[in-house]
Amino acid sequence: MLLNMSEVFRKSAVAGVTAAAAVLLAWAPPTQARVTKIIIDSTLDPDATIAPCGTGGACKRIKGRAFGELDPSDPLNAIIQDIDLGKDPDGKVRYVATFQLVMPSDPSKMSGLMWHDVPNRGGRLTIVAAERSAGDVGLSSGWQGDNSGATAPAANNDYVVVPVAKNPDGSQITGKVLGRILNASGVNSQPIIVHSNPLPYKPATLDTTQATLVTRVHETIEGVVTGETPIASSDWAWATCSAANPFPGTPSATQICVKGGFIPSRVYQVVFTAKDPYVLGVGFAAWRDVGSFFKYATKDDIGTPNPLAGRINWSIARGVSQSGNYLRGSLHLGFNQDEAGRQVHDGMWPIIAGRRVALNFRFAMPDGVLKLYEPGSEGPQWWHQFPDHVRGLPPGGILDRCEATHTCPKVVEHFGAAEIWGLKLGPEWVGTDPHNDIPLPKNVRRYYIPSTQHGGGNGGFSVTPLAAPSCPSTGYGDGTFAANPVPHTQTVNALRVHFRNWVMNGTLPPESLYPTLRGPKGERNLVEATKATMGFPSIPGVPPTAPTGLINPVLDYDWGPEFNYSDASGIQTNIPPPIKQVIKMLVPRVDADGNELGGVPVALRDAPLGTYMGWNVTIAGFHQGKICNYAGGMIPFAKTKADRMANGDPRLSLVERYGDHAGYVAAVMAATANAVAQGFLLPADKTALDAAAAASNVLNP
Repeated sequence: MLLNMSEVFRKSAVAGVTAAAAVLLAWAPPTQARVTKIIIDSTLDPDATIAPCGTGGACKRIKGRAFGELDPSDPLNAIIQDIDLGKDPDGKVRYVATFQLVMPSDPSKMSGLMWHDVPNRGGRLTIVAAERSAGDVGLSSGWQGDNSGATAPAANNDYVVVPVAKNPDGSQITGKVLGRILNASGVNSQPIIVHSNPLPYKPATLDTTQATLVTRVHETIEGVVTGETPIASSDWAWATCSAANPFPGTPSATQICVKGGFIPSRVYQVVFTAKDPYVLGVGFAAWRDVGSFFKYATKDDIGTPNPLAGRINWSIARGVSQSGNYLRGSLHLGFNQDEAGRQVHDGMWPIIAGRRVALNFRFAMPDGVLKLYEPGSEGPQWWHQFPDHVRGLPPGGILDRCEATHTCPKVVEHFGAAEIWGLKLGPEWVGTDPHNDIPLPKNVRRYYIPSTQHGGGNGGFSVTPLAAPSCPSTGYGDGTFAANPVPHTQTVNALRVHFRNWVMNGTLPPESLYPTLRGPKGERNLVEATKATMGFPSIPGVPPTAPTGLINPVLDYDWGPEFNYSDASGIQTNIPPPIKQVIKMLVPRVDADGNELGGVPVALRDAPLGTYMGWNVTIAGFHQGKICNYAGGMIPFAKTKADRMANGDPRLSLVERYGDHAGYVAAVMAATANAVAQGFLLPADKTALDAAAAASNVLNP
């Protein structure tokens, strides 16, 4: 039978989906694999919730679904793991991807540029005001098909429905899967969460003798385990339970109940036989095909017109964090070329994303964020072909396939300190043997926003510290230090202008700017991740050795012989995987205040009110004393010399630095002028930042 879309859509909150699935099943398109049919579910014109679109005009919003099919024998698709096991009887593999378009109501106001945004965990995206007012078109479309949590079918999600792999005889596929429960306590049952979404796979049986549950007292950041104790199969259950419904509770495939309750100081790790792996790599092809359709097609196979036909001259793919990792993985596997041989996107902007998404292997979990046993750092993370002697892999690079087919886009990537400290960015710059800077190709620009948390802070100039952050990932814990306010916003505004001009007009953006082993003047701003080598000061309230030992390193896992380590494809048979080695990590050097060197100019970093870190320390729970996943932190300066001397703080006070409020405003104005001169701040943003500094409470009586 064909892919049973109707059962998936029956559970969806999207109106009319079941009927559309029936249409798909009855319709046999005659042409090559691609988007073969679109259905427009709603059109809002004008959309009064957003404005403007193109020199003050009204905006139109279109929501719909794209129905596509793939030829598994096409080399561009054959790289998808298990694609042959997701075929319909006619030999094709089918998918349905949701999409949203935002554009000027008046087609004459369109600029010709389309931003194709990658949703993060299903979150549908709308282009920002600066892009709308320029007449750009925004396309958001689905790629993640594990049907779990935020990526489950829902009215305001963008997702893709992909087939479930079956054996050639139609029987169920099973395999080992690992799940972890952190910082749980009490008798209530617990779900298994991957970052922030439920584990997408269910056990093949609820018989606990067919699974293993262990507790661990301690794990180092390098994965060294102590105090592991198995829990007897009779002392836990796949079930929901509570004080009112005690152990063994009510059978459930999504919760674990433990006799006597969970001990909060331990991690619980289950390994079980799961069933029905999604062919998640189809999401790469679906996202490619939707982008290609709206850029190139006139109509679908039954005559439904492309709302953008003839209007798109350029497209830029963009993704943030998980979505940026998706873009890097997509490009690496060759998905910037459609099945007609055309280049899909002219530009690609992976934002705060330094690895490739863990998507194209059996029982993949793309929600992972590189905690212990979460893949995503396998194979080349760098752009140019470069050796990987430490892991024994052949030379490779993300651009290898697109260079062979002449389909490489222009690339802008930018990061902050949290990506170095928590999200294992470093090898992208220097490889696994960090003795040389890896050269950047001409089509790539790299910008590092120093001393910033993941995605940047909310900005502003204030001596009032923010609250300590929660460590990203459900149940991980909370930070010790105040949240980091240093923003990315104004830098991104400038990069957007440069990227548009590069793609549309060929105007080169500023040269790449990031910490390196060997700078143009011989400086070394990339060093070992130790307090002494970095030059990090001894600050009151900070653990005396910090940040030594806090960086989250790349772990070289042994996933077994059926795993392709270069492409991160195949089947993982070692669950949990042994750790073969720990890859050495480097970080930016810091100044006397502990703020990073070697990145782009940012006003708050360059006129600082404290030490801004890409790391924080977990204050309590199983991870106490370790890095707070990928949260940032901030430690304010003392106001006066007497204050800092009383606390033994070596960092100059605010008064010593700036004298008074006017002195601070002058420092901000000098920092913003420098950022404008280097091309990393727009004049309008300089004006706003200068005014904000003048209105701030910094040394302001």
